[in-house]
Amino acid sequence: MNFQIIKRTLGFLMLFEAIFFLVPTLTAAIYWEKEFFDFLIAIGICLAVAGLCLFRKPKNTNIYAKEGFVIVALSWIALSLVGAVPFVTSGVIPSYVDALFETISGFTTTGSSVIPSEQLESLPKSILMWRSFTHWVGGMGVLVLIMAFLPLSGARNMHLMKAESPGPQVSKLVPKVRSTAKVLYLIYAAMTVLMFVLLVFDMPVFDALNTAFATAGTGGFAIKSDSMAGYSAYSQIVTTVFMVLFSINFNSYFLILLGKIKEAFNLEVRVFLGIVFAAIAAIALNVLLTDGYGYSVGEAILHSSFSVASIISTTGFATENFDLWPAFSKTILVLLMFIGACAGSTGGGIKVSRTIILYKGATHEMKRVLHSKQVKKITVDGRIVEHEVVRNVNAYIIAYILIFVASLLLISFDCQDLTTGFTAVATTLNNVGPGLGAVGPAGNFAFFSDFSTLVLSFNMLAGRLELFPILLLFAPSTWRK
Repeated sequence: MNFQIIKRTLGFLMLFEAIFFLVPTLTAAIYWEKEFFDFLIAIGICLAVAGLCLFRKPKNTNIYAKEGFVIVALSWIALSLVGAVPFVTSGVIPSYVDALFETISGFTTTGSSVIPSEQLESLPKSILMWRSFTHWVGGMGVLVLIMAFLPLSGARNMHLMKAESPGPQVSKLVPKVRSTAKVLYLIYAAMTVLMFVLLVFDMPVFDALNTAFATAGTGGFAIKSDSMAGYSAYSQIVTTVFMVLFSINFNSYFLILLGKIKEAFNLEVRVFLGIVFAAIAAIALNVLLTDGYGYSVGEAILHSSFSVASIISTTGFATENFDLWPAFSKTILVLLMFIGACAGSTGGGIKVSRTIILYKGATHEMKRVLHSKQVKKITVDGRIVEHEVVRNVNAYIIAYILIFVASLLLISFDCQDLTTGFTAVATTLNNVGPGLGAVGPAGNFAFFSDFSTLVLSFNMLAGRLELFPILLLFAPSTWRK
């Protein structure tokens, strides 16, 4: 284990977090808020830690697979530990455990909150900006951003991208990993700016900026007590469209820029869009045909589209309290929590690509039972899926189920009912945001004990980092030289 390169990378991370803090600091200065000094304290902590970590340059700057996983896991933990400081020093969230939960929820683009929705509009604008900006930073991955500017580890920094990027497979768009990181962030930033421009015609600048940050990272921290319900249908439609767009693999956008349209709309994208449209149709029909809701056809389509896009993209915005919808509609939304977005997007969940591989693997095994001598490989888009990829997907699902069950048992003492506990674990592990019951769109996570809050915080980190980087921190062999 190369501890020196781990320490050096954490030092660079703290420098970047100090830069990230400039956004809410500037916001506090513009609105003359006393939280300006709280963010200065956080910047000072970042610079002090960075100075200690960057004091000596390591002789060996290579990052191997083991170091890659450890760096990514520790980076996200360190990012959150310092990122929670302004919440506590400003008094917005007095409990450090709750503040840590809020910060992890921001960086992992989960959007679950311990702050009651009715208090949101009374919060300082700089705090609201920090919450939304953590979504944007965490959406594409903070280490991917660092790689775009700093050649951390020569040819081996692909290990960092593999450990941080969501999905079963990660590939380079261009020959150099650093150039790949730049391409990804340029597309990400351009889409964010485009959404902001479209929203600013209908929203105040501050609202449009926060909404764009939260949507781009598929995070969903709202700045209004009613989330997105108070905005016009135009803003809701724009947000719906971009929630879907940010859920698609960013490689597809790169292929579109190259003119490779057919390759961009691969099987994963087609299946994802098919699930979205099917879910919208099913929920819209369900609420229209169920007495007591009073939606017009247009309202049913608008609210079902927004809710489906919000849940499958794991953003977590809301225009309606879907916890009050019929059981059929709520069941569809819970299933979408698990499926999640495409690999290589800013969304969470198990990912559509894994779902496809699991389905093809299951059908492949059934065919082998009937035709034991038949030799046939699993293919996606005409390409053979290597056995290692199938094995990794199976291992991921096993680890996912074990963490889910263990977490549900651990927090069950704090839960008012099974629906609350089950969806609290589902929404944090899949980085969605709202669940059902006490953690639904009208609720929050403040009632959990510190222990349960830490369990759910672990889930958010594990879900964002695809489980294994966090789990490997607990393996003794990880720390051996």
